[in-house]
Amino acid sequence: MGGTVGLTGVHKTYGRGDNRVQALDGVDVDFAAGTFTAIMGPSGSGKLTLLQCAAGLDRVDVGKILLDGTPLHTLSERALTELRREHMGFVFQSFNLMPALTARQNIELPLRLAGRPIDPAAIDKGLAGVGLAERGEHRPAELSGGQQQRVAIARALVTRPKVIFADEPTGALDSRTAREVLALLRGVVEQHGQTVIMVTHDPVAASYSQRLVFLADGRVTGELSDPTVETVALRMAALEPGESEAKPC
Repeated sequence: MGGTVGLTGVHKTYGRGDNRVQALDGVDVDFAAGTFTAIMGPSGSGKLTLLQCAAGLDRVDVGKILLDGTPLHTLSERALTELRREHMGFVFQSFNLMPALTARQNIELPLRLAGRPIDPAAIDKGLAGVGLAERGEHRPAELSGGQQQRVAIARALVTRPKVIFADEPTGALDSRTAREVLALLRGVVEQHGQTVIMVTHDPVAASYSQRLVFLADGRVTGELSDPTVETVALRMAALEPGESEAKPC
């Protein structure tokens, strides 16, 4: 079952003096359990920083981050690492697979790192769930980009995390393969009740979400429910980048 994520009064800056950049400027946003939320905004709007802070990958300067009531902002690095290992999954644009390992071994890796038992039947089910039942013994170089991303999704799901964080998961894929991967992520929510939070720049990708949150200049500027490609494109066209071009993405 999915977990809730809440950010309250979150501020995050990078650099000092003349190089100081305000990446997040008082962000308040909640992500309900078992929902698929996309985050969009102009380049430099703070969307990737928001994702990293929500996942405990980056520390906030001010504010609170809660995962099912657990305050991430107060945890030690060791406790954060354990919490991410047990309750979070990650999917990246670059796949981040281990090239020397087979698809099966890549999926097993989070379990091995956590010292948890490996159930071969569960790994088989994970491979089948992403349409790779016959590809378990193939290494990443022997798989297409879409197949590699499917392995990455199966790897993210193997620990049954409460929340899956996805950073531009279809950015390196062709349009047909991207749609298949997005359908997989939507299925994670609808079939298993897990929470997915995805950063994207693509209106088509955003249209697979149930809710779309917009950022500009480090602030939440609005949201859409059940977004379509058309409504997303219109909303993005109306956003003014302002000074955000100098900010982290």
